[in-house]
Amino acid sequence: MKLTVKEIADFIGGEVIGNQNFEISSVAKIQDAKAGELTFLYFSAYAKFLETTHASVVLLNQDFERQRNDLIYIVHRNPNIAFQKIVRKYFTPEIKLSDIDKSASIHPSAKIGSNVAIGKNVVISENCSVGDNTKIFHNTVLLENVGIGSGSVIYPNVTVREDCKVRNNVIIHSGTVIGSDGFGYSPTAEGKYEKIPQIGNVVIEDDVEIGSNVSIDRAALGSTLIKQGTKIDNLVQIAHNVVVGENNAISAQSGIAGSTTIGNNCIFAGQVGVTGHIEITNGVIIGAQSGVSKGITKPGKFFGTPAKELSASLRQEGHIRNLTEYAAKIKLLEKRIAQLESSIKSDTKGNI
Repeated sequence: MKLTVKEIADFIGGEVIGNQNFEISSVAKIQDAKAGELTFLYFSAYAKFLETTHASVVLLNQDFERQRNDLIYIVHRNPNIAFQKIVRKYFTPEIKLSDIDKSASIHPSAKIGSNVAIGKNVVISENCSVGDNTKIFHNTVLLENVGIGSGSVIYPNVTVREDCKVRNNVIIHSGTVIGSDGFGYSPTAEGKYEKIPQIGNVVIEDDVEIGSNVSIDRAALGSTLIKQGTKIDNLVQIAHNVVVGENNAISAQSGIAGSTTIGNNCIFAGQVGVTGHIEITNGVIIGAQSGVSKGITKPGKFFGTPAKELSASLRQEGHIRNLTEYAAKIKLLEKRIAQLESSIKSDTKGNI
């Protein structure tokens, strides 16, 4: 695809400085871009690449110095968001899956909507339903009574277990399991573990995206619930009966233990661990590798293990970094105290 600079600027509402009739053929990162390509600059740490980039067109905001006369500039108040819009509209490759492959196994009772695409070796079991315009890629398995909404994309090798519901415009990446048994066992008198039946399901609401190799366990009773607009990164574990609110972002290798409830608009950085049976309120941001051991009742930033408000945690971390210095000071103070005590004893003896 070839686009003129003017077409791009008009689409995003930007201002062109240079040849507006120049045509670009693709987009790239500023450090990798070649002649004929569009790139963008929004983060000051990347400003150094403006001197050496081979791109022909650079999308940036007015704060960056336009030091090269051989480049064409598109000035925009938010180049990061504008660049995403350009990529989404003009350069995102189409997902190439159409029709229903002959190798797919679809139970006669399943209800398949219009314009549905189903890949090779897909299994759709009894009483399942798949909404209009949904794509289900190769080797995916839907067990009995699964419902998939409209406009969803399920990539290869996904398993959705019995009775689980996936709503509209959901994206599930490869290797993910929706509705695996919750980790529930009762110890017996003989010291063994007896499995607790897990007879609930998982409900994934609209506009959720779930990364690769994610496990979301079915509820023991009721539903494990992922609410509208939440985004879950790769390698995340969500246990049985967890409720994840709307528009949350949960980064890779995080784990949420059973029966915990998370509010709306929260952010969990990588490798966050959350204990079970607690509540986390709306608007909570938890830093990477934090461990949440009790409920969080007010919005804000938290960090550490156990997780504390960010300011308190940073002060504590500062003290930990200075422990060697503190130890030396304590040792010196102990020596001075011993000298003072010795001096006092000597003075006391001399005055007897």
